[in-house]
Amino acid sequence: MKYTNETVRRQDRLLDEESATQILRNGEYGFLAMQAENYGGYGLPISYVWNERNSIYLHCSPTGRKLHCIELCNKVTFSVVGKTKVIPEKFTTAYESIILECNASINLPKEEKMKALELLIEKYSPDHKEIGLAYAENSFDRTEIIRLDVLNWSGKCKKIIINY
Repeated sequence: MKYTNETVRRQDRLLDEESATQILRNGEYGFLAMQAENYGGYGLPISYVWNERNSIYLHCSPTGRKLHCIELCNKVTFSVVGKTKVIPEKFTTAYESIILECNASINLPKEEKMKALELLIEKYSPDHKEIGLAYAENSFDRTEIIRLDVLNWSGKCKKIIINY
């Protein structure tokens, strides 16, 4: 997982790796962008968890358009937006965001799928882990896990100083 801002067009808006890592770790959801049939695009917001190493896990139904897109082309991008604030009087927005270039994998081993579900429960329902794990086991066959292996990622921000 290589963090590099070399290809960011606005070099004056680079986000350092530590700040980018916090966005990845704490983001509520991300946006998955894929290639669709007939060379179109398909994207959607989706809950995720990072394994603190090289992979991001997403959960979904075992059938559907996103899985079809990944079967067509496993090269995807995933983005997460951190804090934002519209500054109307300056006609701009303060923001921080990251974008990750990834290879997507499906049909993971059962052990990895269950570990991913456990990580998702720890992130989104930490006070209900025992009930969540039982729920995950009961719905296991109705759930697919997508693993995004991060190849490269970068971060950008725009900080606004307001003088009153």
